[in-house]
Amino acid sequence: MTRNRQLTAVACAALAVMVSGCQIGGSTVSSREGYFSWVDEQGRVRYSPIVSAQEPVSAQEQAPPDQPEAPVRARAGDEIEDEFTPADYPDAEELRRRGYVREGERQPYFTWRDASGNVRVTYYQPDTRTDEEKGLTKPPTVATQAKVYRPGDTPLVSEPVAGHDPDAFAILGVADEPDNYLERFSETCCRTLDTQNQQLWQAGREFGVHVTKNSPTHGFLTGQSPYQLIALPREDQLKGKILRLRSYANNGVFVPSVLFLDGELAPTRLVTDLVMEFEPENWHRRGYLEARIPVSAAGDERWMLIFTRNEDLEGQTVVDTRRGPQKIPHVRTGEFGLTLEDAY
Repeated sequence: MTRNRQLTAVACAALAVMVSGCQIGGSTVSSREGYFSWVDEQGRVRYSPIVSAQEPVSAQEQAPPDQPEAPVRARAGDEIEDEFTPADYPDAEELRRRGYVREGERQPYFTWRDASGNVRVTYYQPDTRTDEEKGLTKPPTVATQAKVYRPGDTPLVSEPVAGHDPDAFAILGVADEPDNYLERFSETCCRTLDTQNQQLWQAGREFGVHVTKNSPTHGFLTGQSPYQLIALPREDQLKGKILRLRSYANNGVFVPSVLFLDGELAPTRLVTDLVMEFEPENWHRRGYLEARIPVSAAGDERWMLIFTRNEDLEGQTVVDTRRGPQKIPHVRTGEFGLTLEDAY
């Protein structure tokens, strides 16, 4: 009995020494200085040493293979490679489509706990689309690039260079005095136009306009052309709107110029050289050229006139298709779609 009591006393003393040792120098890793804790993709708590710039990381302190690798940081004295490779600098747009995850890197993930208490990991593809690409916001409506002529435009006059020949303009047949192009255009248009063939505006939807072989023709400053005269809607219907014009392709495409007229059929604005975008055909509609033209809500424009120029008829539209480049000739007749859109 006495021997058992002695053994018990020795065991208690040894246990007390172990406990005091743990309290003095056996604190948990998370409470030590120089360590940080983190959760891996399996939901396990990991501890890694905080490496200073002067302390190299030993092989024992490196993260095991099943843990994500820590980012490499440049240390003092390291040589920085000056060779740039596509792997280090990939295409920005391609990287965005991949969610800014480089090749060889793991997909982003999040951890969660299921109903049984098990920690789960779910990988996901970052959505880098803009609000416009997601359809959450409507992209701003941008007017199509074009040449615009107005009555008040004053051409710029350049000073002649030293030693110029004052008779050079006369020899070349060029006027030495600048003029207003719309004023010259107005000399051949448009008070004598036939208004009986006019077309009324149809609000609330896209409506069709046809320029055919039977359409009236006129000798404009830019050449003889068939035309279509269209009555614009009221001023209150034009406020905050932009005109969308589509020229549909059918054995060629009609390249339009647009002339705006006042109530007396006097030109107020001429729009030419429209940089129109071509939308290829699909299973339910034909291909078309599309342009967006600002409209005036001041009430000074009552009519719009669609025609084409000789220089446009001499050209062609080239588009890229799956079978290679396709040439679309420019023709004198065509079909159009007109509507008003909100201008943002």
